[in-house]
Amino acid sequence: MPSFLFVCTGNICRSPTAEAVFRDRIITAGLDVHYDSAGTQGYHVGEAPDGRSIEIAQGRNIDMAGLLSRKLEQKDFGRFDYLIAMDKSHEQEMYRVSPLAEHRQKVKLLLDYHVDYRGMDVPDPYYGDMRGFEHTYDLIEQGVDALIKEFF
Repeated sequence: MPSFLFVCTGNICRSPTAEAVFRDRIITAGLDVHYDSAGTQGYHVGEAPDGRSIEIAQGRNIDMAGLLSRKLEQKDFGRFDYLIAMDKSHEQEMYRVSPLAEHRQKVKLLLDYHVDYRGMDVPDPYYGDMRGFEHTYDLIEQGVDALIKEFF
């Protein structure tokens, strides 16, 4: 089974949401898949996801309990088959962390798995309002569902 690392900036909004949605889907499907999330920056290492992300997820019956922020490490490229970026800046930062060609092949944009959103970024809701968090959640959910359809 392929393994997945979901990556955003601080690992408190987008990537933990993607991890939580992914976890829900694979548990429901009875799959045994290795997954995690990380941030390209270490601003929030050891912190739980943003309360607004948790609130939106809870409203959709998605559990974010137990998730703690961590920073992307070069060894993640050996641990995971796919490193799923929330936006193009994360792709670029991952290329900087590990410029090896075989590692670059592992980096994908989440929304590239969805036919209607290819090439688009999942917007960072951090400085916005709850509507922004809802929109971000919707895009992540659609991207994760498309990713799962692609692989499983």
